[in-house]
Formats: sequence, C-alpha cells, structure tokens
Amino acid sequence: MFSLKTISATIAAALLGAASFSPALAQDAPGEGTTVEMGRATWDTGWFHAEIYKQLLEELGYTVEGPTTLDNPPFYQAVAQGDMDLWVNGWFPLHNTYEDTFSSGAEKVGAVAEGGALEGYLVDQAAIEEFDIKTLEDFKRPEVKEAFDRNGDGKADLVACPPGWGCEVNIEHHLDAYDLRDHINPIKAGYSASMADAVAAYENGEHILFYTWTPNWTVNALVPGEDVMWIEVPEVDLPDMSLADAATLEGVEGCVEDPCTLGFPANDIVPVVNSEFLEQNPAVGALLEAVSIPLTDIFEQNAAMNAGEDDIEAQASAWIEENRDLVDGWLEEARAAAS
Repeated sequence: MFSLKTISATIAAALLGAASFSPALAQDAPGEGTTVEMGRATWDTGWFHAEIYKQLLEELGYTVEGPTTLDNPPFYQAVAQGDMDLWVNGWFPLHNTYEDTFSSGAEKVGAVAEGGALEGYLVDQAAIEEFDIKTLEDFKRPEVKEAFDRNGDGKADLVACPPGWGCEVNIEHHLDAYDLRDHINPIKAGYSASMADAVAAYENGEHILFYTWTPNWTVNALVPGEDVMWIEVPEVDLPDMSLADAATLEGVEGCVEDPCTLGFPANDIVPVVNSEFLEQNPAVGALLEAVSIPLTDIFEQNAAMNAGEDDIEAQASAWIEENRDLVDGWLEEARAAAS
C-alpha cells in the first residue's frame, strides 16, 4: 500500500523528467524529493539533538517538516499510523509503556545516547544535613513535611512531571507504592517554569524537593554533591518490575548512598521511526544507526539554553561543524545504504 507521501514523491520525480536525473545527485542526496514529518518531545532539553538530526537529514537531501512538538501518547500513536515519520526523543525503558501503541507500525532504531540518562529525586544539601534525609520515606516525618510545604497544604511540595510524560507514570506509581499521597504534593505544571521557581526558592534559602533527569539544565543550576543531593526510594517499586535491577546504580555523583537506589532505571535515548517510512528510506535507517551524541554535549547546550542562549538551530549547526569529520562519516554510511 502506498501512502499519500509516497505517491506525491513519485509524481514529483516524474515531473522532473529523465533528462534532469543525475546519478551523482542521487548518491549525494538520497532524500531528494522526500519529505520527513518529524516530531519532538515537549521537554526542551530534547530539542538540541532533535535539531542535529533534522539538519543531518537535510544534508542528505530530505525536506524536513517540523519538528512538531508532541506529548508522548499522540506521537507514538501518530508514528504507528504513519502521520509522523520519526522522532529522536524516545526514552527506554521509561517509554516501554507505549510499545503496545507503536509496535504495530513503528520501531526503535539506533541510539542518541546509551545509558547514563538518569532520573530521580533531589533535595537541597542544607535539608539533607538538617533533617538527615535519606529516602522519600523521610517525607512522612512532620518536621520534614513542614519544611518543604511551600503552599500551606500540609504536604511537602515536589516538582514532578506534567501529564503525558513518561516520568509522570513512575512518580504517580511511587506515590501509591510508598503510601505518600498524604505527605507529598506533586506539582504537575510546566516543568521548566516549576523548576525555575524551585531554583529561585533555593536561592532565597528555602528547602526544595524535585524530580529531574539527565541531561538537563537543572543539574547545572543545582549541582548534585554541592547544592543538592540525589535521595533514594525506600525500595525499588516500578510499574514494570522486570526493570528493577537497572534502578540501582553505582557511582552516582551526589547521591546520599553508593550504590544509589534512584528508583528509576537508567535510560537510553532512542529514535523511533515509522516502519514503512524506514523501509522506503534505507539512508535514514543507516543514519540513525550511525549517529550518537555525547550526553556531555547535550548537557552543555541545555545549560546554555537555560542561561538564555536559545538559538537551537545555530547551536546544532555549530555542533555539526565542530564534529564535521565524524558527521561526514555518518552521512557516507547513510548514502552507501541508499546506493
């Protein structure tokens, strides 16, 4: 079955005429005449590497529409149906809950970054010392709840995740698993704004409790081991307990214990691509298999973005040029796959 996109591309190629065909052009730009519908996540810390991939696709001759910013559920449904072709913001195993949605028409290909993408709960260093906080269980203590109650509802305030994010599922699960509903108030407003408010509160000497992930600007503004500490969960309890072993990690800098029972499995950041699109565009599959971006580079851009340097297109272009030899190798692999 042909999609409308495939038919449009076929018509466009026919209109160009045989006289205009250039074997060299086809080899250098295998995506010529093909439009890619690209998505990106709602968390802006994933936009930098999305822009890098967009520009690499354009170097292969593809016309890239977007990236369109989508929550997880609508993206995974759209990519399975062919309304979206790909994004590079999959977090696995965090997004395993969406596999039933997308696996019938889409698949994971390659990895932006493997491992090292951490998630967990952090508390300001002063509170760790004052109240001897080790785990979420400590937030059942009246004096701790009071110290972190910023809105007067009798519960400790936690900067959590907006609805639709994969981390929201795990946090909600934790609140029930550890019987914390009467003790912790999850703030689910826009994450960046909520964290900016938390940073301001910290700078005013208030105690803060927040969820974060890496790479993220938050661990630049509030450095684990200096300003804040990763705390543990009472015990690993996940919606999918087959991932339990990955939720305790050794050598987590700034954790209250080592090994550190973060309560979230370490994640790979992974592209997810429509299967029909992938079959028709082997250059894209080869590119996605080849590319990887150091977490430290993503972290550096996230910190700069938080400081007001928000020209993501220019930052991605600069990264590509700084890594031109590596990038050219990826592009050659993609072109070879299409020949």
